Amino acid sequence: MFELIDTHCHLDAGEFDGDRAAVIERARAAGVTRQIVPAIQADHWPALKAVCTGAPGLFPAYGLHPMWLAKHREPHIAELREWIERERPVAVGECGLDYFVEGLDRTGQSHYFEQQLRLARDFELPVIVHARRALDEVLAALRRFAPLRGVVHSFSGSLQQAERLWEQGFLLGLGGPVTYERAQRLRRVASQVPIECLLLETDAPDQPDAGHRGQRNEPARILHVLDTIAELRGIDRAELAAATTANAERLFKLPRPPVPL
Repeated sequence: MFELIDTHCHLDAGEFDGDRAAVIERARAAGVTRQIVPAIQADHWPALKAVCTGAPGLFPAYGLHPMWLAKHREPHIAELREWIERERPVAVGECGLDYFVEGLDRTGQSHYFEQQLRLARDFELPVIVHARRALDEVLAALRRFAPLRGVVHSFSGSLQQAERLWEQGFLLGLGGPVTYERAQRLRRVASQVPIECLLLETDAPDQPDAGHRGQRNEPARILHVLDTIAELRGIDRAELAAATTANAERLFKLPRPPVPL
C-alpha cells in the first residue's frame, strides 16, 4: 500500500469528539500515515496539541484563521511566537485572507495575516494559507514578506495564479472540490501544474468529495481526491501518491511514519 499525507485536516474539531480514534484508524487503513492539523484560534491551541500528542503521525500547526477574526486579540501574536518557540510546530497557520464572508474586516485580516507571515519568516517555517476570493492580495503579501514557503490550501484560483504561487515557493492544496465535475477551472489546474506543486488534503470535517456531499468529511476519503487527480493527469495513482507525499515531507520536513503500514 502506498503512503498518503493529509496536509490539511481539522482533526481537533468537535465533529470528531465522538469517534476520533476510529477516524484515525480508518485513515491509517486507507494509507494516510500522517496528517497536518492546523489551528484556527488561540483558545483552541491547547486542545489541538493534546489531539496531536495523543496519536502518532499527527503534526500541529498553530495560527489565527481570518474567519475567526472576532476571536483574535493583539496579545495572541506574542502568544503565538511563544507557542512556536516552545512547541516547534511544522508550520504557521491556518492564516490568510477571506474576502468571501461579508462584513469581515479586511484591515484586521491583513494585520493578523502579515504578523503571522513575519513569524513564519522569522522561524523559517512554512505557512498554511487560507485564500478565498483574495488570491491576488495574498500573492502581494507573500511578495512583501519573501522569502517564504508554504501552501495555499483549498486552492481555487486560475492557472496563472497557481504559476505565480509556484514561482514564490508555494504549493497548492487540493481536496474535495476537485472531485466535482463542474469545477472545470480547478480540474484544469490539477491536470496542468507541475506535479511537484501539488499536495493532497481533505479539510475534514469540511469540503467532502462529490461522492460524499453533505456529510462529514474525514482523512480516509483523501483516496477519492487522489483518484480524481490521477485520472485528470492520466497517471497511475501510485505515482501521484509518491509525488505528493514527497512534496509534503519536503515542505513540512516531516519524519518518516512512526510505524509501518
